[in-house]
Amino acid sequence: MEVDLIFKIAAVGILVSVLNQVLTRSGRDEMATMTTLVALVVVLMIVVREISSLFDFVKDLFQL
Repeated sequence: MEVDLIFKIAAVGILVSVLNQVLTRSGRDEMATMTTLVALVVVLMIVVREISSLFDFVKDLFQL
């Protein structure tokens, strides 16, 4: 597991937090919610890609 992965997820979290605050204070609560959901999907895609590479590594390791 790389440290870059943790930094990417943290950067997405910080960016979404700032956007959420700005959108909420400007009265666009729906946009803030959509931004949060999009960020969640992006982070889940990153994590799923890493889990997939882990499964491929285990598969190659045990020659399955």
